[in-house]
Amino acid sequence: MMRFSIPLAGFAALFVMSGEAEAISRYVTTSMSCDAVQSRVAGEGAAILRYQSTRNPSLPLYGRYVSDNRFCEYGEVSVPAYVPTNDARSCRVNKCERPDYDDWWRRR
Repeated sequence: MMRFSIPLAGFAALFVMSGEAEAISRYVTTSMSCDAVQSRVAGEGAAILRYQSTRNPSLPLYGRYVSDNRFCEYGEVSVPAYVPTNDARSCRVNKCERPDYDDWWRRR
């Protein structure tokens, strides 16, 4: 009976090690410069950016921002978005969205 427990334990260890999860960094944009925010997102590929709402300062806002389409889910594309930083009211970054093809036809 001991013979089977050792291979099973080894298999379990391999299974756990193969499912490595990547942690995503979180940053408060209003304590960083626009260049620093853009640099962090570009360097890491994706990051959670948090900031206070301009309409309601007691409301924290956050989102996942990416460097390009490679960090979006299947069916999504990266589109321009803007976040406040300590040196700019609107710093350009990218976020993932599903394209609205119906809206594309209405614009023509």
